[in-house]
Amino acid sequence: MPKKNDALTVAKEKKSDEFYTQYEDIQREVNAYLEYNPDTFRDKVVLLPCDDPEWSNFTRFFAQNFEMLGLKKLISTSYATESKQAHESVQLSIYDFLTEFETSSPQYDENISPKRGKIFTLTRGSKRINFNDLQWKYLEGDGDFRSEEVSRLRDEADIIVTNPPFSLFREFLAWIMQADKKFLIIGNVNCITYKEVFPLIKDNRIWTGCRFNERVNGKIMTFRVPDSYPLTGTELFIGDDGRKYISVAGTGWFTNLDHGRRHQPISLMTMADNLKFSVHKEVKLNGYPFYDNYDALEVPYTDAIPSDYDGIMGVPVSFIKYYCPEQFEIIGITKTWFGMASKIYPQQIQISKSGIRSIVTKLNDGPVLKIQTPPEDTTYYMVDDDCFIQLYARILIRKKAYEE
Repeated sequence: MPKKNDALTVAKEKKSDEFYTQYEDIQREVNAYLEYNPDTFRDKVVLLPCDDPEWSNFTRFFAQNFEMLGLKKLISTSYATESKQAHESVQLSIYDFLTEFETSSPQYDENISPKRGKIFTLTRGSKRINFNDLQWKYLEGDGDFRSEEVSRLRDEADIIVTNPPFSLFREFLAWIMQADKKFLIIGNVNCITYKEVFPLIKDNRIWTGCRFNERVNGKIMTFRVPDSYPLTGTELFIGDDGRKYISVAGTGWFTNLDHGRRHQPISLMTMADNLKFSVHKEVKLNGYPFYDNYDALEVPYTDAIPSDYDGIMGVPVSFIKYYCPEQFEIIGITKTWFGMASKIYPQQIQISKSGIRSIVTKLNDGPVLKIQTPPEDTTYYMVDDDCFIQLYARILIRKKAYEE
């Protein structure tokens, strides 16, 4: 049973990837880059793959703001409906994807449309460009981003912007990085821990966008889904326009475009002040213990990072949205360790909260604290007479000499 707001897990497991980004979310994010550098998109070719150009807000935003952004060319591609249906466990009708825009166009072909993707383009010319100047035609193939046809469009582009299929995030990001392109894409906070993604973050080749895993006006990031989408639960609701929407926790933007928020240092207290004034009871009560399997300090909250500690610290994955590369260096991550762990545990006895015992090797999967007595409210592990608890994944960081 998926947890509340676990829509991305459902999408990944069922391959139900028809999540459409709202116009205001795109506008808000793009504006953040323009505030930092007004020429971010000027004279650039922008590609919007994995799109549905007829109703996509990505296409609508970039076409409507073509002149303001100073674009050289806009390219938007869609996936053929038959291929889309084949990859969807949700049985969507072809009529979920057809629009009057397509069916009323002279080039519409009911035999070709289900089998081939479409490409929409806007190119700078001698006259002012607007949304109505979009030209479209059928692709030779189904529009899959991995095809040679769409990969050639990738190679032509300077910046790639889209909400890629959640189930193909790793593959899509690799497709972008292979061509060394600038990008702005949507993903989930869990992507940070992927072995294919974290090294790129560690090396400052990619980072989080301006909005990442946060509420705006009290709302987490929300997407429109097709009317026939069968999800139920509190994450799905009907909007004022009568359409279905889904709110997805832990979602945000990944990019390699620079923005001002990335260079804002976190305001922190010293270790002594944290132990005395922290709003977190856990910090006041337990202080800052060291891991048993790596020489690093456990810091359970980003705002509890001690400003005067120069060694390595383990911080929550959510730290990444506040990460300032001038303030901290990323050393590694504890989920896969990448060979960094200083200790390998033999088989352990796991004792669950309900007292069930089982033989496991889970302690080698993350950061471990050695404790004096078994806890009453959490799962713990025994190795001989020693007692341990395992923590969630932690990003390992170290403070840099930072001058404001």
